[in-house]
Amino acid sequence: MVDAPRNSPFSAALAGATSLAPVEPELHPPLLIVEPTVGASAMVVSSPHSGSTYPARFLASSRLTPFALRRSEDAHVDTLFAGCAQHGAPMLKALFPRAYLDVNREPYELDPRMFDGRLPSYVNARSIRVAAGLGTIARVVGEAQEIYAEKLPVEEALIRIETLYRPYHRALRELVTRAHAQHGDALLVDCHSMPSTTGPDGTATIDDLRRPDVVIGDRFGTSCDVRYVECVEDSLRRRGYKVQRNKPYAGGYITEYFGSISRSCDALQIEVNRGLYMDERTLERRPRFTTMAQDMADALGELGNLLSEDLARRNSRAAAE
Repeated sequence: MVDAPRNSPFSAALAGATSLAPVEPELHPPLLIVEPTVGASAMVVSSPHSGSTYPARFLASSRLTPFALRRSEDAHVDTLFAGCAQHGAPMLKALFPRAYLDVNREPYELDPRMFDGRLPSYVNARSIRVAAGLGTIARVVGEAQEIYAEKLPVEEALIRIETLYRPYHRALRELVTRAHAQHGDALLVDCHSMPSTTGPDGTATIDDLRRPDVVIGDRFGTSCDVRYVECVEDSLRRRGYKVQRNKPYAGGYITEYFGSISRSCDALQIEVNRGLYMDERTLERRPRFTTMAQDMADALGELGNLLSEDLARRNSRAAAE
């Protein structure tokens, strides 16, 4: 993970800004860890984009309606995958919305055009995600709708990163480290949703008609043991879902960092088509939601069983040597 250098402009700017613009009171606490209801597994589940607590000051600074901002949420995904607790896996979920701060990015993917003031030199202002307006502090939501009416102070971005981004990633690292300590390994499942249509007016395109129900991302084979990916795919296909791998979503920063860069664990991303479980115009759950939640729980249960079997075999071999 990219960190700000010690004694950097970040430290000085934050020290001067915290007293002027503290973290929004609505965002205490900024995240929630749901512990398992049965014995702990080596699996950890993350829901970074399901947060729906919108600070009043953020809404006042936006040129968009609250509902337009909510279109960027992975609405209900934390509940859709809540069955992980039945299989020993804790879930970490952000309570703040991705439109306010996106933890599935590098910590400093920031667009200079958004801010009033000079960004620190260590900021990544040239990533593809920044160019699309979807950096750590997003510039747009939905169909390239600009979020803010005016530029933000640089200090505002630094405060959000320090008070929201860092606690989320610290908690996720601690859960993965705990799984390692207890089981000798860990598997991170990062849960998301995708819109059912890509047309600017919400109507389906030809590509949308071929859009899968679920996309499993493993960074093109670099972030996760292929058998774990195949386990989830097979489980969902047996339950009637059309499953695709890595296209159009191969896994974001969380999957890449934990599974590819730091190699602290195996990591895969699951994207579920929103149109299957909710009305995307109203965000209301469809009747099928309960069945889908059980299907996701069953898939995670099969994945957890495979992981446990692998760890048992590994420990048995180590004891025999």
